Amino acid sequence: MAWQYVVLAVLVVASYLLRPKPYTQVTPTPGDVETTTVDSSSPVPVLFGTRLISKTNCVWYGDIKTTPIESCGGGKKI
Repeated sequence: MAWQYVVLAVLVVASYLLRPKPYTQVTPTPGDVETTTVDSSSPVPVLFGTRLISKTNCVWYGDIKTTPIESCGGGKKI
């Protein structure tokens, strides 16, 4: 019966050492963030297929609304 605890301990240590490493996301600095621009004189790119477009020209982006936060986490009222 004691050998089962030894095997369990070895398996726990092995699974801890062999687990996948978590992806650490680098926090961007203010100069690293790329945002869309609004410029009526910029050309509109015509693409065929799947492509990555950087520095896109956004002319309109929906109805942006703000809503106040009415409760904290856990359901407590402010």
